[in-house]
Amino acid sequence: MLEIKLKKGKEKAVHQRHPWVFSGALDKIMGKPENGEVVKVISANNEFLAYGYFNGQSRVAVRLIEWEEGQEIDAAWYEHKISAAVNARARLLKNKDTDAYRLIFSEADFLPGLIVDQYANFLSVQILSAGIEKAKAIVIDILVKLLNPKGIFDRSDATARTHEGITAENGLLWGETPAAFIAVKENGITYHINIAEGQKSGFYCDQRDNRSILAAYTAGKSVLDCFSYSGGFSLNALAQGAAQVTSVDSSPLAIETLKQNIALNEFDETKHIAIQSDVNKQLRQFNDEGKKFDIVILDPPKYAPSRSALDRAARAYKDLNRRGLMLLESGGLLATFSCSGAVDIETFKQIIAWAALDAGKEVQIIKQFCQPEDHPVRLSFPEGEYLKGLLLRVV
Repeated sequence: MLEIKLKKGKEKAVHQRHPWVFSGALDKIMGKPENGEVVKVISANNEFLAYGYFNGQSRVAVRLIEWEEGQEIDAAWYEHKISAAVNARARLLKNKDTDAYRLIFSEADFLPGLIVDQYANFLSVQILSAGIEKAKAIVIDILVKLLNPKGIFDRSDATARTHEGITAENGLLWGETPAAFIAVKENGITYHINIAEGQKSGFYCDQRDNRSILAAYTAGKSVLDCFSYSGGFSLNALAQGAAQVTSVDSSPLAIETLKQNIALNEFDETKHIAIQSDVNKQLRQFNDEGKKFDIVILDPPKYAPSRSALDRAARAYKDLNRRGLMLLESGGLLATFSCSGAVDIETFKQIIAWAALDAGKEVQIIKQFCQPEDHPVRLSFPEGEYLKGLLLRVV
């Protein structure tokens, strides 16, 4: 096994079990490891630190996976890690009202670059690191052995693969190709999802708990669900007796899927309006029309993919939330989210405070949202805490 020596003083984060070693921390690369190859990381004093996946063209030069010296990174090692991740979700998997979960969450489950979502009898896989790409065949064999799915579909089309020097992939890895739409359950509500062409891995199961929490406020209310995708928040609001739900998304596929989902659950279609439009443009139009809602939900895509984009993202979040707040009167609720890991909760609160000031609204935080337990956060890797949200009341 080839070795990577760190510069003096750069071993602290490794000792603290942080899984990323940046290229600037490297002192010597012994030999010529391939991208994705497992290497031994040693200190400036030649002491063993950890094993990890090397990548010579990524800013994260080594993604650490194992801190026990002498441990073989073989098929048995992968089976142990994958089994541990699945077993940790055993309580959730017994829930008969839900069959859409994240089974493996990358660094949080000690498998950096591997995301596996279960949708009914299918698995949707994202491989986002060169290390997991090299071990793909082993990983797929283990998933088949442990979970016996109908099929495993590859959704490794994220930009993260470009940074790792690997090309995007989208297609069947094993078993049966999923239908254009398959049915899954979440909190007792049925969804048609599109694994092959839907956003991310096909569905956003990270909002499962937050949809249920927010739905409790929607009975008899008028609700605006922005960036609605296939209707997670919209469907939960209708299930809880919302008087009227308006869903806005720019994707034709999302709007079509949402309409299917409303029919699938036999909700009253007269209580729902679907609008295919750019959200910011639609919010401006609602404001020009003097339209008001009781509850506004803002769940935008990732505005800050890295810290370098934070200033631009802050302006985008601020403007979006200002427009949302202007559609609420006293007593109205704003549920606002950020899925950008680079935006921590305190920064997000400050951005919303600026938005409220510009909108001329006084607001109170009455609840804070986070990601569910199948998206755990290692304390040694706070970057894994990407999803945060606030429920605000206009005073």
